[in-house]
Amino acid sequence: MGVIQRIKKPTTRKGKKVLLSREPKAIEGPKQCIFLQARNPSERARKVLKDIYTLKKPDAAFLSRKNDFVPFEDATVIEKLCYKKEAALFGVSSHSKKRPHNIVLGRTFNYNILDMIELGADNFKAMSEFHNIKVLSGIKPCLLFNGPAWVLNPELKRLKNLLTDFFYREKVETIRLQGLEHAISFTATDDGVIYLRSYRILLKKSGQRTPRIELEEIGPSIDFKLRRTKLASDDLCREACRIPKEVKPITKKNLSTDAFGTKLGRVHMSKQDINRLQTRKMKGLKKTPEEKKKMLMKKKLAKKAAKQANLISSL
Repeated sequence: MGVIQRIKKPTTRKGKKVLLSREPKAIEGPKQCIFLQARNPSERARKVLKDIYTLKKPDAAFLSRKNDFVPFEDATVIEKLCYKKEAALFGVSSHSKKRPHNIVLGRTFNYNILDMIELGADNFKAMSEFHNIKVLSGIKPCLLFNGPAWVLNPELKRLKNLLTDFFYREKVETIRLQGLEHAISFTATDDGVIYLRSYRILLKKSGQRTPRIELEEIGPSIDFKLRRTKLASDDLCREACRIPKEVKPITKKNLSTDAFGTKLGRVHMSKQDINRLQTRKMKGLKKTPEEKKKMLMKKKLAKKAAKQANLISSL
């Protein structure tokens, strides 16, 4: 007979705090990410992962220890480490003769693998090879996705969603022009090649109110080749992306905004009795003696009918 697994409640304040932090929240902060080494990572794959970790900091952890596993065959190591580090995103570097300089990016849902996408780093130029000023860590980058393949190819469409999840930080209500300092460009081709480029945004004087924009490449510069994918089903992806009721905005009925930004409202009223409306007293609108007699006769007939109905009901 197997041992019954009992749910042990926390007894200390610290234990309760840890369990509360792991519970699902209506409004989540930036997602944490872990970067780890798989079986026999090459020097290029390790540097690529290190540069992606630099772009993701400070919401990331780089684990330098090598792990003897293959992500597409056994992902239990990733799930355990994601649960331990409370991370929803992961990146794995590996190398083999069949798949050289391999990078696997993925995410988890409820600490189980949601989807994984395998990329090969064909060409790579590290951040250290660009001898210029870099941006500060923790700055929210501006993501640019170039090419129609991001919409037409379903695998690239899911990769776009994954990359947006990777570099998404806190939610921003308004944008300040001086706050845009970092831009990451992803250009996809029809043959499955993705060009990753990172730029520093420079605001130059233009003699007008709006400044002139210049882009300075700061690295890394990576040419990825799309390889294997392990995507979640549409139902599971829909469940993972479901927005709770507490966060959904309450729609206000009968309110609209026109092209000029003016708020317009519609008010519903009960049906009006036109006969009782107070109009201007004009001699031409006065009732004739015959019309007054007809109105009196109608009222008398209505009273008689009401009395007869009361007598019948009393009998």
